[in-house]
Amino acid sequence: MQRPQISAITELFKPVTWFPPMWAFGCGVVASGLPLAGRWPIALIGLLLAGPLVCATSQAVNDWFDREVDAINEPQRPIPSGRMPGRWGIGLAVAWTFLSLLVATALGPWGFLAAAVGLLLAWLYSAPPLRLKKNGWWGNSACALCYEGLAWITGAAVMTAGTMPALRSVALALLYSTGAHGIMTLNDFKSVRGDRATGIGSLPVRLGVDRAARVACLVMAVPQVVVVGLLVAWGRPAHAAGVAALLVGQMAMMRRFLERPTERALWYSGFGIPLYVVGMLVAAFALRGPGAVGG
Repeated sequence: MQRPQISAITELFKPVTWFPPMWAFGCGVVASGLPLAGRWPIALIGLLLAGPLVCATSQAVNDWFDREVDAINEPQRPIPSGRMPGRWGIGLAVAWTFLSLLVATALGPWGFLAAAVGLLLAWLYSAPPLRLKKNGWWGNSACALCYEGLAWITGAAVMTAGTMPALRSVALALLYSTGAHGIMTLNDFKSVRGDRATGIGSLPVRLGVDRAARVACLVMAVPQVVVVGLLVAWGRPAHAAGVAALLVGQMAMMRRFLERPTERALWYSGFGIPLYVVGMLVAAFALRGPGAVGG
């Protein structure tokens, strides 16, 4: 039986995509307000779970069920190119799912539950019969929650020995998940032709490129405005100012992106999104230190 090369397996798991959930997990660790001393092993296990396991699983699942779309949009990918032969793609997706669940047992009940929900969303996003990605509203919501909110909540939960994270930490996680819906839309501009041909109702397909770009920018910006307001209400004006300044920088780049969204979606992902994720960390730090808020 023909086997894929290690390079094809690595490409299937897309290490470059692991950063967002690993960063969100780290933000949850910071937001817990607890020191890492004595908790390094569990935090490292959580990072492993967020990126090389759960996120890698989602990439393998997506590539398997997207193989017909990728044959149009990106035929060089491992499965449509034949470098991932037979049913190796789905086999690796299933194996990584069970491996992720096994590792997640080390994170306590809340950590395990968050990982299990993330894996479930990964399958529902790509696999029939639901295949949530066929609807850009539902699909991007599932992906954003998996990549940002659940990873953040998992990070906070493992630091508190598997107990429910503070409600304000959960609130920030959900707000940044909402904004990440717009980030997910940025990834859809490059595949409009294939999505339209195969019945994938991404927002650029459903709304048109220009309108989808405006919606994406609005969805990214509004939750950050809410975060700024919450930080002010929680008595953290310096952190609020930091998030606001980062948002102003994003909005300046959004104007340029909106002029030619198809051409500049990748550009905005490279330069605007880093400001978004730095804002996540600033907000997380607001929940720790002298006078930090909890509850």
